[in-house]
Amino acid sequence: MSSKLFEKYKLREIEFRNRIWVSPMCQYSSEDGLPTDWHFVHLGSRAVGGAGLVIQEATAVSPEGRISPSDAGIWSDAHAESYKKIAAFIKGQGAVAGIQLAHAGRKASTGEPWNGGKKVDVKDGGWETVAPSAIAFSNDYPMPREMTLSDIEKVTNDFVAAAKRAVEAGFEVIEIHAAHGYLFHEFLSPISNKRTDEYGGSLENRMRFPLSVAGKVRETLPENLPVFVRISATDWTDGGWDLEQSIALCKELKNIGIDLIDVSTGGNVSDARIPVAPNYQVPFAKEIREKAGIATAAVGLITQAKQAEEILQNAQADAILMAREFLRDPYFPFTAAKELGAEIDYVPKQYGRAIDLRKAKSA
Repeated sequence: MSSKLFEKYKLREIEFRNRIWVSPMCQYSSEDGLPTDWHFVHLGSRAVGGAGLVIQEATAVSPEGRISPSDAGIWSDAHAESYKKIAAFIKGQGAVAGIQLAHAGRKASTGEPWNGGKKVDVKDGGWETVAPSAIAFSNDYPMPREMTLSDIEKVTNDFVAAAKRAVEAGFEVIEIHAAHGYLFHEFLSPISNKRTDEYGGSLENRMRFPLSVAGKVRETLPENLPVFVRISATDWTDGGWDLEQSIALCKELKNIGIDLIDVSTGGNVSDARIPVAPNYQVPFAKEIREKAGIATAAVGLITQAKQAEEILQNAQADAILMAREFLRDPYFPFTAAKELGAEIDYVPKQYGRAIDLRKAKSA
């Protein structure tokens, strides 16, 4: 049986050389939202390493949308210009360059993980946070201000402007971050959204803002470029966002032209009990793929080539997004190709003398 992991895949007019993709991973290493040499090497090395798609980390559409003061952003033309070299290098290595657009909502204005990750006061470089309702994520996070209709309009415009800049920078996949307890997830979940206007209450109302932004981003982008949306398929908490609501959302996202759902879970409830284990999120990707009729990517503790291959062979997802395994091994696709016996032709010529893709013979 031929490897599906190394099978080409096409969305709209963008072709991916394989289905093993680099998930967006925050590096907390930007300066005023601008990428640094760290980002060039971090992202570029994964493209050199054979990934089919390399997605730039959660990139804030406004300064107040950052998770931390060290987060990446794309809220000005200068930011867009600074990503051009990175996107061009990724594409020059045969990978597709993607970017995740984000707004952290009530989880903004916090420190880098290695500095504790707790709230950063205004006097220390933090800022006022906003959310659908004035409910803090936890005692260690800032108390947000409930968003006004003007705030909602501003964020919408910020996402549209950021999407345009992303295309100008050379990115060919745009992903909207609506997961992990950040702004759009906060609107979707009844745990964090207690509004009584047209953006709160019913499922239709809670979906209104994320769907509106996704639709406007889709309308803004060239028809040939795909748009992804990352969601958390469940809050892992009774009375919260769940799979049934996720399927309803994904049906609507498909209707407005979204091409793929990046299926994660959790992040909106600080004390949720999450049964973390290999493949623990894959069933959600499978259900959404089947019941919403939209392509999905699976993510979460997928670390082995055979494991990733089985997910695709079993039609549980259309692609695999890996994060920590790519941190451990930027060249994981070459290891996987050798293990699966896949024939590929994109080992860099500079590395050819060291990378042998012939499958090891069993002892």
